[in-house]
Amino acid sequence: MKVLVCDPISPAAIERMRKCGIEVDVNDSITSEDLVESIAPYDAVVVRSRTKIRRPLIDCAPNLKYIVRGGVGVDNIDADYAASKEIRVLNTPGASSHSVAELTLAFMFALARPIVQATQSLREGLWDSSAKKRFEGIEIQGRTLGIIGMGRIGSIVAMRAAALGMIVLGYDSRTIGPVPYMMMVPLDELFARSDFITLHIPLTESSHHMINADVIAKMKTGVRIIDCARGGVIDEVALYQAIAAGKVSGAALDVFENEPLTDHKLFDLPQVIGSPHIGASTHEATARIGDEVAEILIGLSKEPC
Repeated sequence: MKVLVCDPISPAAIERMRKCGIEVDVNDSITSEDLVESIAPYDAVVVRSRTKIRRPLIDCAPNLKYIVRGGVGVDNIDADYAASKEIRVLNTPGASSHSVAELTLAFMFALARPIVQATQSLREGLWDSSAKKRFEGIEIQGRTLGIIGMGRIGSIVAMRAAALGMIVLGYDSRTIGPVPYMMMVPLDELFARSDFITLHIPLTESSHHMINADVIAKMKTGVRIIDCARGGVIDEVALYQAIAAGKVSGAALDVFENEPLTDHKLFDLPQVIGSPHIGASTHEATARIGDEVAEILIGLSKEPC
């Protein structure tokens, strides 16, 4: 098997695959243009969120049998078209769950207590009598957290938020049984009751701009919104307008509709904090993702190991 690694995974995983007889080439900063020129000889490619595997690229890959996504979502891959070409798309859904859940909680704390804004004021040399008032926050104890999407990540967030003394509401489009630490409710009830709302859903046709102006109008005034799932599930123009109008008190975003981010208008608002799609970027998650990618490809390889 000949494998091209297009995005960073752990060196230990690459070495493990090579020891099992898999030919692995690493070009983890490859551009889309160079990938078009390079992909033809490979049986498998490994990507994370940066590299997009779209139909035109698949048409340039006559030998491709497997696309392995290190992470959860596969919206950066034209999975249906790949399947039509008998190319299997595989992922590592559990490897980064704890890391994404922890970033969600970090964002929630930073929205409750404006740590980012207060730090910036110190960097600018500002310390005046109004600081305590300007950076007054809220306690999360006793607040209501609404979680949209009760998969692996949403369930971890629910457990940890409940341990912090929060009231936890959940919604999932699938029918799922009772979940400890929380109450499953209809979506409109979640919008109406939640002080914080966090999204843990894939980007699909039905979830695109799920959070829009009409939906925001159903939320509590002063709600805080977190998205560590996928860009595009929030209408960023509607979010900007809601924050500017005072309907939404703040937002924390790790993902954006267009990545890399080019329209920085949201960050003109001091109530918005964010990061460049780093939810799974921890030492531990990177190691687990690499281990699972290696396990998948070794299992698919015909080489003895």
